Amino acid sequence: MKGKAEESVKQSKGKKIFQIIVDILFCCFFIICILALFLSISAKKSADGAMRLFGYEMRIVISPSMEKCELTDVSQFEIKDLPVKTMVFIETVPEDEAKAEKWYAALKVGDVLTFRYFEIGQKTITHRIVDITEKESGGYIFVLEGDNKNSKEGNLQQTIDTTQKDSPNYVIGKVTGKSYVLGLLITALKSTWGIVFIVIIPSLIIIILEIIRIIDVFSEKKKREKETEEKRKDDEIAELKRQLAEVNGQNLEKESKADERSD
Repeated sequence: MKGKAEESVKQSKGKKIFQIIVDILFCCFFIICILALFLSISAKKSADGAMRLFGYEMRIVISPSMEKCELTDVSQFEIKDLPVKTMVFIETVPEDEAKAEKWYAALKVGDVLTFRYFEIGQKTITHRIVDITEKESGGYIFVLEGDNKNSKEGNLQQTIDTTQKDSPNYVIGKVTGKSYVLGLLITALKSTWGIVFIVIIPSLIIIILEIIRIIDVFSEKKKREKETEEKRKDDEIAELKRQLAEVNGQNLEKESKADERSD
């Protein structure tokens, strides 16, 4: 009996731990869905389709030009290598000219910029500043290039003059953060199989687990009701036995007294 009781306690603890894990996963999944919905509703799209929110843009790196390279030392910089599929968070250039001038003045060599550049067609590029020249008439000239010298794009330099307002070459903003995991997730969600494995299958698993949980709750309720009913019957039987024993005792006592009188 003791062994069965201990086993029952262990099973109960195991179910509780499993349920806690399921609840945590469900909450995380729910939070991700709410966050994605919030971003979809709140974010605006830039001219080339990037998501914009609260003065920041979010883009996915599609070129290997900023991947890690032994020929380039970036250890002293805040933003280091940017592998393909990394999501970058870009602080956009202020629209106000005076604020934009101060924004440009705060940039330094080693910062990573995302910019539009005309190279046999307009492109969006993310490269590192390798040189800054302040013009006497105001404004700056930024020279940028990729870290990965083993790639074709990494060997090319781009020059942007901030005073040329109508130029097809202009700065979008500065990269202030990155997330490779988030980039992989967003990239995967753009594909059919990604939606299946990241959204549909986890949703089905959560639904199935919740159904199992509901079934367990009802089973446990029925089990308790059955145990209560059995206990009630046992108590009734015990009470009947007690009453029967009491009646038998009274009868024996009466018979004993009758025998004494007859003697």
